[in-house]
Amino acid sequence: MRYEGSIYRPPSEAHSLILQVTIGCSHNKCTFCGSFKDKKFRVRTFDEVKEDIEEAKQYARYIKKVFIADGDALIIPQKRLLPIIQLIKDAFPKLERIGVYGNTKGILKKSVEELKALKELGVGIIYLGVESGDQVTLDKVCKGTILDKTAEAAQRVKDAGIILSVTVLLGLGGVERGAIHAEETGKFLSRIDPDYAGALSVIIVPGTVLAEEEKKGIFKVPDPYMLLEELYIMIKNTNVTHMFFASNHASNYLPVKAWLPEEKDKVLRSIQGVLDQRDPSQLRPEYLRAL
Repeated sequence: MRYEGSIYRPPSEAHSLILQVTIGCSHNKCTFCGSFKDKKFRVRTFDEVKEDIEEAKQYARYIKKVFIADGDALIIPQKRLLPIIQLIKDAFPKLERIGVYGNTKGILKKSVEELKALKELGVGIIYLGVESGDQVTLDKVCKGTILDKTAEAAQRVKDAGIILSVTVLLGLGGVERGAIHAEETGKFLSRIDPDYAGALSVIIVPGTVLAEEEKKGIFKVPDPYMLLEELYIMIKNTNVTHMFFASNHASNYLPVKAWLPEEKDKVLRSIQGVLDQRDPSQLRPEYLRAL
């Protein structure tokens, strides 16, 4: 397998075969993200992808899950993407699911019918980076989209019958806008009603715009208990049909896993207990935090 640069995948794709179909991210302007700064975006050729699949068949013939990297493979035009998905489906007879990152722009380039066609070939989950439900925060971090468009993209995924998993980022509003960011993000999760939501906590990545803003005092990272307060506010304002919420990513100080709304009150009491006690031993040590 040929991989270019660092490879990223969602935690739930830990046992998946990672197939790099695009290089980098087509947007690549978010101030907090350093994942693809060393890459110029391009779509790999069909022959390149086919060669990797042929190699993978020799060692992982009975793989059950494939994750398509890099940042937003759904940006690929349907007439080029469908043959790649078909190739994956044909190569692995035990395949249960194909996963892919999708940004708002990439998803909206696909109609519901086109997404359904991808689902029929095995695309079972799309990971959408929401980051915040606060438009002011999104604009500050140069996310490059508006919430109405993201909501439309989320609905399109759901209408196609594909699992929707979203990520949000605690601390992205900084100290000054933390509570607003958390509340609006909870409300936005309620609006789009995803199947899964994962909360990460902001970590300053050297070389990013956000790192420069922190150095200049423009952006201030909330302390651990401020981040927990955001987590509490976010969950409190999240009213969904049936969603699994997790903040057990390594960037977070307090691992939380809960089905909402069924376990909402329970998890809020748990977070409040940690906030009340302010015992550092209950938090993940700084040296264990990572992206």
